[in-house]
Amino acid sequence: MKEPKLIDYILLVILALIWASAFFNIKIATESFGPITIAFLRVFFGSIPVLLLCFYKKIKIEAFSKDWYWFALIGIVNLVAPFFLIAYGIKSVQSNLAAILMSTTPLSSTVLGHFFTKNEKFNFIKTFGILIGFSGIIYLFSDNFLINDNNFISALLILLGSTCYVVGGVLTLKISEKKNENVTGSILIWAIIILVPLVSFIEKPWNTTPSVESSVSVVYLGVVSTGLAWLLRFRILKDNGLIFQSQVSYLIPLFGIILSYIFLDEIITKKVLVSLLAVLVGLYFVKKAGNKKII
Repeated sequence: MKEPKLIDYILLVILALIWASAFFNIKIATESFGPITIAFLRVFFGSIPVLLLCFYKKIKIEAFSKDWYWFALIGIVNLVAPFFLIAYGIKSVQSNLAAILMSTTPLSSTVLGHFFTKNEKFNFIKTFGILIGFSGIIYLFSDNFLINDNNFISALLILLGSTCYVVGGVLTLKISEKKNENVTGSILIWAIIILVPLVSFIEKPWNTTPSVESSVSVVYLGVVSTGLAWLLRFRILKDNGLIFQSQVSYLIPLFGIILSYIFLDEIITKKVLVSLLAVLVGLYFVKKAGNKKII
């Protein structure tokens, strides 16, 4: 793998900013749309740049091939469920809280990797990092200003959403021989198919009159935070590898907190900062332990 250049670091920062910006945009979108509608619009608009790229590169979409059930299952676990859970949860909590809770994804993937893969077992450094990271999340739940009896379940649902991403990643290993663009395009198609009847019969968004801000936010969430972000991720993975791309995990919660303060004037408490530090330290040790095994 080539040595990263300045442009590679710039692209990594841009990817982190795009993913971090999703949190405050979801918050804005919830002012006019229900969580199922937000999930549907994200996958619908997100599919456009991905499918256009597949068409341009002549990559075959295998959504309805013999492996269709894997694409459908991953579409549910990796897109439908987390998009719904995060949107439902963010409606009742600050978006900066969601950014920190979602940053636990690499920690959760390390735990699942120990049980479901052969070469990702715990060692002392990994265990130390996991304990520090999750202790930060536990400490965050003690912040009564941000998390109380009224939104405790919402915060847990966001955590569950982050876990869905991890489970979806494990399931994707079953079709890891396929092109990333094909897999992403196929699971987006299935997510749309699954969400169409749900959004039509449950929320019926055509009966609402959304604000301009919410409308812009859902389009941005789909086209930029879902579609373009995945394509940018492909570029970084191809050019610099998984270890370099995984550094985005450090930047997302930082940018998420900063952007929520700038655009929504959300309060940053001392416990938020302490929890963020604990999560970042935990991520550092987990990644440090994982990097030693990769040649």
